[in-house]
Amino acid sequence: MEGQKVKQTKEALLKILGDMRPGDYFDLVLFGSEVQSWRDSLVQASPANLRAAQDFVRHFFLAGATNLNGGLLRGIEILNQAHGSLPELSKHAAVLIMLTDGEPTEGVTDRSQILKNVHNAIRGRFPLYNLGFGDNVDLNFLEIMSMENNGRAQRIYEDHDATQQLQGFYDQVASPLLVDVELLYPQDTVSALTQHRHKQYYEGSEIMVAGRIADHKLGSFKADVLARGEGQEFKTTCLVDEEEMKKLLQERGHMLENHVERLWAYLTIQELLAKRMKFQGKEKAEVTAKALQMSLAYQFVTPLTSMTIRGMADEDGLEPIIDKPPEDSLPLEMLGNRKMFRLSALQPSLTRSSSNIQQLPNQVTGVDTDPHFLIHVPQKEDTLCFNINEEPGVVLSLVQDPDTGFSVNGQLVGDKASSPAQQEGMYFGRLGIANPATGFQLEVTPQNITLNPGSGGPMFSWRDQASLRQHKVVVTINRRRNLVVSVEDGGTFEVVLHRVWKGSSVHQDFLGFYVLDSHRMSARTHGLLGQFFHPFDYKVSDPHPGSDPTKTDATMVVKSHQLTVTRGLQKDYSKDPRHGAEVTCWFVHNNGAGLIDGVYTDYIVPDIF
Repeated sequence: MEGQKVKQTKEALLKILGDMRPGDYFDLVLFGSEVQSWRDSLVQASPANLRAAQDFVRHFFLAGATNLNGGLLRGIEILNQAHGSLPELSKHAAVLIMLTDGEPTEGVTDRSQILKNVHNAIRGRFPLYNLGFGDNVDLNFLEIMSMENNGRAQRIYEDHDATQQLQGFYDQVASPLLVDVELLYPQDTVSALTQHRHKQYYEGSEIMVAGRIADHKLGSFKADVLARGEGQEFKTTCLVDEEEMKKLLQERGHMLENHVERLWAYLTIQELLAKRMKFQGKEKAEVTAKALQMSLAYQFVTPLTSMTIRGMADEDGLEPIIDKPPEDSLPLEMLGNRKMFRLSALQPSLTRSSSNIQQLPNQVTGVDTDPHFLIHVPQKEDTLCFNINEEPGVVLSLVQDPDTGFSVNGQLVGDKASSPAQQEGMYFGRLGIANPATGFQLEVTPQNITLNPGSGGPMFSWRDQASLRQHKVVVTINRRRNLVVSVEDGGTFEVVLHRVWKGSSVHQDFLGFYVLDSHRMSARTHGLLGQFFHPFDYKVSDPHPGSDPTKTDATMVVKSHQLTVTRGLQKDYSKDPRHGAEVTCWFVHNNGAGLIDGVYTDYIVPDIF
């Protein structure tokens, strides 16, 4: 942790310490390469202790790795020990707040194991709140962890004042009026109930529960509210005045019915979206499908849906689109002028393109990292791979369709070697996607996405969530993650954003490029990737130990060439831009010589357009 993030973390800690009250108890735990606590136990928030803690915060130094698992478990241990040894804490509500700018890189680094460890250690005794600093923190991981432990996560943005972003945060999370709140209903009186158990109820907040009352059960409907507050049990029963309810329904039933049902739908959709974050595979797909179906049925704008406003356009002919960004987005007042458009309202709907984007193929052709080319050959099981070694600034032709003029070119950027013995890494830092037949150009860098840069077109950042349409091309920007370009009667392509994060071996933001669908591209399509869009034959035989005894060499016959290839591992980031998936491939040496047509220098072009 260094620079602005250290400054913000210290500001945040000082803000939290400044909001503490004399009756509070606290301790501080630092987790870099090593885990250390300030006092090793909870101490009262007396003026002297607060001054000492503030002095500690102003002068601490953190460097190296991030032992996130160790730091959390130490904090949990201190809270658990305090509740067993300090009777005066029996009426206090415990809370654990973690501040981090990085990913787990020391100790236990497997995220699923960390989630399990933290959940097993807390066991529902107190909530966990996570504050993630900067754009590169894995907020999805922090949100899942907080959700599983009755808290919430919040991003603290680097370019905004941390104190302002945490205004009122401690006052709220440290002062629940009630804990273990539960609303109970008579059996068989309600169905499709939204969340009715809450760990905390804070001053100024509200708890809403909605569901369907069974037919003829209104007369027996009631709600028992159970909770604890200030060490005492709390219970009350809410009854329904049936006559008053009938009168109300007669007078305004048509309004209430619609409003209450939409409230139920809204709460249900929010809960489904929260569950979606924790699920994988089939479970995630089912929850997503249900949330999408309800969002469309009740016409809610969610992270799964958008609403286009017809009949409005700016001077460039752009129409606004209302879009619900994910919860990790900047507050609207910090975003400034956001650009979210669909271009050319007279084009057909996005239904087909959207479905293509959601159903990603299991195996893809693409190029990523240093730069490693992954080639999935149609009708073949094995994946092929090769590297291209060139200088920074060189532009390579990735896809070129002479029948339509469609092209994708990428410019290399360098990354400093971490040691004198290592070579400088090369990555794609700029991509140009063009469709001359329609005048479409898209320039993509790790900082911005620019439509038609030569004619002063709109510019988007990776913080935007947008759908763009121009003639037969649709571009979907997924905030801080990737963008997908779909060309009608052409192909579908994905650009993946890679941001530098603390502890990363790479010091340069860069891009990956993947081909999701190419079956409509012409047979004459070429380029380092384009030449592999259509089936070709190769055979691999005689696997044997290579010069590196840990790897297998083999003989490949392809395009009338006999090559020595090596079994290796590369990563495919098309589905998971942060962590990627390992892919086993046959590696072709010498810049793909013998596999690619000609030599790799044939694919060097003057510019990205």
